[in-house]
Amino acid sequence: MSEMKLQEAVDRLKESGVRITPQRHAVLEYLINAEIHPTADDIYKALEGKFPNMSVATVYNNLRVFREIGLVQELTYGDASSRFDYNTAKHYHIICETCGKIMDFHYPTLDEVESLAEQVTGFDVSHHRMEIYGTCPDCKTKH
Repeated sequence: MSEMKLQEAVDRLKESGVRITPQRHAVLEYLINAEIHPTADDIYKALEGKFPNMSVATVYNNLRVFREIGLVQELTYGDASSRFDYNTAKHYHIICETCGKIMDFHYPTLDEVESLAEQVTGFDVSHHRMEIYGTCPDCKTKH
């Protein structure tokens, strides 16, 4: 499954005129396989052994490129570091208030809420974001 996703992502990069460097390929592969919505730092730490001359800036630059062509979403939740999500299909996030883990949560999109908001306020709604908070199973068992 992830091999196919990786190939599709590489093809999209090529179509956008982006060179596929070994580091770029590794960052992309890590993102596709990560289920934890990693920070740039997480990605850097995971790959620095394989690419000793890669910097955190390299990781950030690659993430910016991926975001610009729509391959990843940048998730900002008010803390210092953004997390990155390869899954660009519409979905929501459930966030552990204890450890900060973020998981995908699929639910029919709330398009009717957007159109209601437009009707009530007169705004042109561009998008929405819903987050659900709680305690993950790992943290529940620790207490």
